[in-house]
Amino acid sequence: MTDHQILGAAGTALFFLLHLSAILRAILRPHREPASRVAWVVVIVVLPVFGVITYVLLGETSIGRKRIARMRKVLESMPDVSKTPGIDAGNFRPQIPDRFESLFQVGYSVNGFAAVGGNRARLLPDSNATIESMVADIDGAQEHVHLTFYIWLTDTNGLKMVEALKRAAGRSVTCRAMADGLGSRPMIRSEHWKAMADAGVQVAVALPIGNPLLRPLKGRIDLRNHRKILVIDNAVTYCGSQNCADPEFRVKAKYAPWVDAMMRFEGPVVRQNQHLFASDWMEAVDEDLDELLQAPIPEGESGFPAQVIGTGPTVRHSAMSEVFETLMYEARNELFITTPYYVPNESMQAALCASARRGVETTIIFPARNDSFIVGGASRSYYEELLDAGVQIHEYEGGLLHTKSLTLDGKVTLIGSANMDRRSFDLNYENNILLCDEDVTAAMRMRQDDYLAQSHPVTQEMVEEWPLHTRFWNNALAMLGPVL
Repeated sequence: MTDHQILGAAGTALFFLLHLSAILRAILRPHREPASRVAWVVVIVVLPVFGVITYVLLGETSIGRKRIARMRKVLESMPDVSKTPGIDAGNFRPQIPDRFESLFQVGYSVNGFAAVGGNRARLLPDSNATIESMVADIDGAQEHVHLTFYIWLTDTNGLKMVEALKRAAGRSVTCRAMADGLGSRPMIRSEHWKAMADAGVQVAVALPIGNPLLRPLKGRIDLRNHRKILVIDNAVTYCGSQNCADPEFRVKAKYAPWVDAMMRFEGPVVRQNQHLFASDWMEAVDEDLDELLQAPIPEGESGFPAQVIGTGPTVRHSAMSEVFETLMYEARNELFITTPYYVPNESMQAALCASARRGVETTIIFPARNDSFIVGGASRSYYEELLDAGVQIHEYEGGLLHTKSLTLDGKVTLIGSANMDRRSFDLNYENNILLCDEDVTAAMRMRQDDYLAQSHPVTQEMVEEWPLHTRFWNNALAMLGPVL
């Protein structure tokens, strides 16, 4: 054999081993649904070169061994939030109806955050009002401001937040601001990021990208910190779907306005959000916040039970989908959901259908125009089965409905950053708050009814009239769900 033939044979053998290794890894990787294994094996076998490269880039859910080790070390060293001085005071003991205790037990299994009583919350009117409220609270801060956003733009609302943080730092308030390395890249690379640092704001990048060519060697580039957290003086926190940006969302202006919902919380649940922020911060920055986390919680007023649920690729697999499904199965009278992105696993689709089939009035609202044509098409592939089961589907016409909310029997609300798709289940770091209170849930239901009034119903007849190529396209995109 010539040298050229020897090299060719060696190259072929090497690729065969890589190809076989990718197939074996797709089959053997733990915490993967059978449908995902089949989808990956098909892609790798049918498109050998493309399949292997795609698997290397997107087939694993690792953020890198060093980062995982550091995160675990941080979590193991953090104080137990349930042992915070004052958290077991009388008003903070949660009064949870027996039928809902299992919901909070599932949440507890995710982070070890037990439900706590004595909480109060207010649903903010709209996106601009949310930023104004946040800025007002930052302007009133006396000790510290902690902030995390997935997307932080250099628009009007984004710069209002920048200026508020600079003002707070100027009066010796400790400000720690974190933004995702991909979602907030325009802010991080702007003059405003440096201006905050120069003004005394401590800034950090969550999951920095670094060199895009080398980044896949350290973990998936698209595993992101999708959380939206603001904590002030261990006394106030915010939770919901809104990023730090104008509702016009100029980076995707043709889908605007972005329609979000945020709640402002007071009470011991604030400390749980503080722990979540601190875990992200201490993973990215070599700073110990334990003393702050152990500060006693002053005696508070009576209030409702609530619990923070934080998920991500270093948390128990599919924890967020389990939370959603548990809520669905608990519904007895009414289940109302809003989500922009719906690419469920099989168990979630079954849970939602089962809710309607047992006589629960089940309603879900999606945006009529989705900023992701892939997710939009994949979502619609599930419509027929949902409608057959009796789920009422509506599509929102007043912009891109970005609110992630679930209300249950007029008593329980789940609000936060997590979508009902595989990205939120397995890839992104998310934060939600689960609460049990009729007044707060009534406010959320009124907001959901406002969305409903700006939506059109989707009927079985409408879906049946979709042309063959539309059905093919939607179903083909849905098939990619287990892969992506």
